[in-house]
Amino acid sequence: MESCSRLLSLLTYDLLVNILDKLADDDSEDCKSFRTVCKAFHQVESTHRTSLRLLRLEFLPNLLNNYTSVDTLDLSVCPRIDDRNVTALLDGNTSIDLSWTGRLKRLVLSRSVGLRWAGLELLVGSCTRLESLDLSSCVGFGDREAAVVSTVVGLKEVKMDRCFRVSDVGLAKIVVGCENLQKLSLKWCDEISDIGIDFLSKKCVFLKHLDISYIKITGESIQSISTMQRLEVLAMVGCGLVDDVGLHHLRNGCPSLQVIDISRCDNVTSLGLSSVIHGRNNLRQLKAGHYYLELSTIVLNCFKDLNNLQTIRMDGARVSDHILQVIASNCKLLVDIGFSKCKGVTDFGISQLVLGCFKLKILDLTCCDELSNRAIAAIADSCRNLMCLKIESCNLLTEKSFESLGSRSSLLEELDVTDCCGVNDEGLKHISKCSKLKSFKLGHCTNISDKGLSDIASNCSNILELDLYRCKGVGDEGLAALATGCKKLKKLNLSYCIQITDKGMQCVGCLKELSELDMRNLTRVTSAGFSSVASGCIKLAELDMKNCKNITDSGFLALSYHSKNLIQINLSYCRISDVGLYNLMGNLTRLQDAKLLNLSNVTMNGFELALRASCFRLKKVKMLAFVRSHISMETLNLLQARGCKIKWD
Repeated sequence: MESCSRLLSLLTYDLLVNILDKLADDDSEDCKSFRTVCKAFHQVESTHRTSLRLLRLEFLPNLLNNYTSVDTLDLSVCPRIDDRNVTALLDGNTSIDLSWTGRLKRLVLSRSVGLRWAGLELLVGSCTRLESLDLSSCVGFGDREAAVVSTVVGLKEVKMDRCFRVSDVGLAKIVVGCENLQKLSLKWCDEISDIGIDFLSKKCVFLKHLDISYIKITGESIQSISTMQRLEVLAMVGCGLVDDVGLHHLRNGCPSLQVIDISRCDNVTSLGLSSVIHGRNNLRQLKAGHYYLELSTIVLNCFKDLNNLQTIRMDGARVSDHILQVIASNCKLLVDIGFSKCKGVTDFGISQLVLGCFKLKILDLTCCDELSNRAIAAIADSCRNLMCLKIESCNLLTEKSFESLGSRSSLLEELDVTDCCGVNDEGLKHISKCSKLKSFKLGHCTNISDKGLSDIASNCSNILELDLYRCKGVGDEGLAALATGCKKLKKLNLSYCIQITDKGMQCVGCLKELSELDMRNLTRVTSAGFSSVASGCIKLAELDMKNCKNITDSGFLALSYHSKNLIQINLSYCRISDVGLYNLMGNLTRLQDAKLLNLSNVTMNGFELALRASCFRLKKVKMLAFVRSHISMETLNLLQARGCKIKWD
């Protein structure tokens, strides 16, 4: 112990800071381990940390005064952000030290549905150095809140996705007040029209990033946007009123454009796409999928200009071997290719594509059902830097494909073989050689068993996400292997794995890092096995246990006692009672999203009490429509006043 202390004393402050710089992020497990070494390490981490994601608002002042370098504050998962609590926190009559407000540069208030203009005004008004503000999914925000945002003159980045009540008036206030804006996201703000976009394009001369996806704009907006000289990123997904004529304005506009996403624009054809990419040799990313585009000769002729392209997504397009050859010949710097659900993707075409684009790291061939082992062998041979491969529903593949990947794709981190009937235990044995694997999706692979899963668990210790949806051959022995070999697992889907019993769930309880668990229809699991999960997986944040009919109140009591980090839960068709539901909803202090359908053992009074116990935290709840008439107006009004969205099924 003494020698260890002497060794630690040799580590200078600068050296410890350099070590922290090498770690992933402020909330990584490595950082958490670092600060628990000793007091000196904790002090270094306190001064080094720059971001903070808070779960309880009352801890904010002390945390920010301890972490003196924090300039980014994320309150998106904090359940009680409303005007009253903000006032209590920032009221000048309190004894709380507010020096931290002068340090903040980035504030995330996403999903703060209880916050309104008064609280927002007090909060952002206190943060005098604010440069970035995220208000996405604050569904009650409108023009009055937008007017508050406009007073933060130093803002460079604003995100207002799903702020449904913000109109052209609110947008105009923001762009006038925040004249230094460089990044603006307005996705799903459907009250904004061509008028607002035209005003924005004239005022925001420094704007580099604009997201106007799913807004009801026309070609007039595109004409206005085309005048923006500094714009580098334009996302306009799902703008169904924009057509080829509108996109033609971009042919000679936006000279700085590097990234464009025109996916799901149903009225755009190859002619419009050619206008977007013509002569753009500085284009880095092109996304134009999901509307069954047919790539014409005009578009192919434009590909000769795209020699700096790094990402192309043409999901759902009609392609051919010739088209893939053209892309391979002209776009040799591609590292990310997406041809999900494309028609005309063949073995020969893919072989030609990967020969030219050998730098590929990400390849999405989901539902390209004409592909066979030959294509996978070509990918494994040519793309030695491949990190992500998606081949869902490619049913011509056999274990030979996975032998190719296992022997030559040593850098593979993400593999999706969902619904590939050729996946079997022998194939998993080959894949287990990909020791860097972090995400593995095996949903609907009915030919695998505990044996194959054991091979994966033995060799792929870095797996963070595993999807075994409807893998009916997987049982308790496979879960025992996972508990031993894959201790880093954070996401696990076991839904409809009908062989799993309490013994298997006891093994799941050993996965201490698990944060998301899907266990629908595990009818052989009882409260005894589920209690092991509740007590062992204390980091659980999302839990889906729909139709787990043999779990009763004793299991739910264990969940309410241990799972204090739970944010989202699906209890539909479960055998929970009034008492169980009340305890659960009352004790899960971070719960924000609950699905409560077809709870046959819960009375109307039970629903009423459970909702009252959790109304100050809930942001979303789903119940059967007939329950509505039995819930008091007082409770419903209280939920709505707190910004809770109730969906009646």
